[in-house]
Amino acid sequence: MLGSGLIKGLAQTAKNFFGSYHDPARMVTVEYPEQKRVVPEASRTIPFLVYDGEDPELGLRCTACKICEVECPTQCIYIVKNTSKKPDHVGKMQFHPATFDIDISVCMGCGICAEVCPFDSIKMDQVFELSTADRFESLLLHKQQLAKPNSYFGKIHPTEAGEIDIRREQDKRKAEAKAKADAEAKARAAAEVQNAAANSAAPPPSPQTVTPA
Repeated sequence: MLGSGLIKGLAQTAKNFFGSYHDPARMVTVEYPEQKRVVPEASRTIPFLVYDGEDPELGLRCTACKICEVECPTQCIYIVKNTSKKPDHVGKMQFHPATFDIDISVCMGCGICAEVCPFDSIKMDQVFELSTADRFESLLLHKQQLAKPNSYFGKIHPTEAGEIDIRREQDKRKAEAKAKADAEAKARAAAEVQNAAANSAAPPPSPQTVTPA
């Protein structure tokens, strides 16, 4: 039929037009900032640092290995390693950053830093209200501003955070089991050395005299 395509197109336009007034799926307008849409879990904006526990200084996962600083394509990450070591979540002594800065005016949110981090310490945030009147100091985020608890990470990326928590707990249990086994082995070795020393220090038995019948 001549003109059937035109009629179908106009019908679809009319359906979308009238549906935008009563169909919830078509009512896409959000009156921001009073209303905000739910951000998808996979969305990302700028990096942030994850810490465990309540203290962002003691619980910071970052070991200042500088892999993210080297791999960053825009070179917006600046790290200075601390001179002293602190135990990590499995008790292993690790370095921590004395300075960790990110210039978000340069960061392009590629997520490479989060991909290459071997300690799951840097992840991608979902904050987007970052406008400021100061384009220099206000857009240079320091360690104290970047540090956020693991509970926050689990809130915005529950799937990834859950997998990481399980893996870290397994690593912690393995480290505890290994430390326990090493302590028991040292205790056994010390006991053997002590027994050997005691046996060598004991006087030799006196010869027995046989009385003739």
